[in-house]
Amino acid sequence: IRGRRIGETLRVPEVRMPDQTYVFTASRMTRGNFFFPVRIEVSAERVVRVKPKLIGASEESIPISKVASVNITTGLVWSEIRIDSTGGSNPITSHGHTKADARRIRDLVEGFQRAAEHGA
Repeated sequence: IRGRRIGETLRVPEVRMPDQTYVFTASRMTRGNFFFPVRIEVSAERVVRVKPKLIGASEESIPISKVASVNITTGLVWSEIRIDSTGGSNPITSHGHTKADARRIRDLVEGFQRAAEHGA
């Protein structure tokens, strides 16, 4: 690349896609997830829990603006995550995620909430 000095690194700014959805799949080695593992999908608009079935799937969602709290309970290997809503509806719960995935889900939800507050 022209104009670069030897040893200089090329810095590329991080581009965030507004429509990007982050998907976290529970481990098949945990109860209830062997054949059809639960997925948590986090986007700028909502958090969705998808439980696949033999035919179809069951979905629960909470808009990012309605998330009240994200609770993580960690075990020796796996973590359980509970996402509560401000509307009083049932929380989204999922077990069998790695500790890193559970923390990443929490960080994404909090980041999307901050972005929504600053963008509004």
